[in-house]
Amino acid sequence: MYSGDFINLPFPIIADVDGIYAANRTVKLYKTRRNGDDDNFKDLYRFTRENVDRVALEFLGSSSENRGGALSNVQKMKCFLRYVGDPGFQVGVGEDLGVHQTTVCKTIWTVCKAIVHKADDWIHFPNTPEAVEEAKKMWQVQRTFPSAIGAIDCTHILIKRPGNFKDEFVNRKGLNSFNVQATCNAKEQFTSVDCEWAGSVHDARIWKNSDIFHIMQDNVSGALLLADEAYPLTPWMMTPYRDPANRAQKIYNIIHKRERVIIERVFGQVKQRFPFLQSKVRVKTEKIPYMIAACFILHNVAKHLNDKDFEPRETITYDIAVPRPTETDVTLLQRGRKRRDVIATYLQGENNR
Repeated sequence: MYSGDFINLPFPIIADVDGIYAANRTVKLYKTRRNGDDDNFKDLYRFTRENVDRVALEFLGSSSENRGGALSNVQKMKCFLRYVGDPGFQVGVGEDLGVHQTTVCKTIWTVCKAIVHKADDWIHFPNTPEAVEEAKKMWQVQRTFPSAIGAIDCTHILIKRPGNFKDEFVNRKGLNSFNVQATCNAKEQFTSVDCEWAGSVHDARIWKNSDIFHIMQDNVSGALLLADEAYPLTPWMMTPYRDPANRAQKIYNIIHKRERVIIERVFGQVKQRFPFLQSKVRVKTEKIPYMIAACFILHNVAKHLNDKDFEPRETITYDIAVPRPTETDVTLLQRGRKRRDVIATYLQGENNR
């Protein structure tokens, strides 16, 4: 087990132990560990001090063991949170916390794996009749769209140019990225995250290869997701009318846009809390999906703890306008159009009340 940071002194230490002298030994001198300024604690660690303790307890346990200069679990969590909120410079994090860069590197990965290990506890898609009905009711409390259980979209996370499979990661803007698909519910919590796809992959392809595609395809409760035009229109995936021809279709598009935007807002919230996701991620390509997933999990934890979101500020986004998918299943498309028309008529009636 790693025992902490130390400095090898450049001169020999001579110790007298029971009359026996030992020469040329080294001693460990530990850097002073820092706890952060109360005035800007949340800016540094992205959670309040109390909630950092709670997050550490949830994912790392209650141990505060620090023999041999080892970091306590709270210090380990602060190291990870400082890294994803910096954004992402290990040397700077080490200087802030009073630990060596090598310790920062090992700690970040250890904490990341611990967080992702509990992904199913914090990110789960409604896949039982009871959960689906609860999600529908939750959506209707503040919104209008019938039978909706959430919204879906993709967002790009920039990365450094990978050593292998370089072309696969180049997106439509010529930038290297991962294309991350996610769904969210009415409470602005992620209900699914798929973050293993290279930036060149079309949103519709990610969707058709995701677990929730099969869940939605097989659902018999009429549940649906709201999506933009990058996704195929089906009975369980409602997209906007491309050229609305009447008042009902125009009202549908207005309501659809107003309610689907929740997923874009949630993407903005997770990127504001963890600026690591806004700039080029500087870790090994194979570790990036884990780091992204950890940030998305912690977003849900923050919502659960009522840890206030960071105030929106101007950020650079790299989301890309994706061409409409080619729909090959004519029957599904026809069923999707029919259901969309029925919903448009319903929304027009609700709007006239």
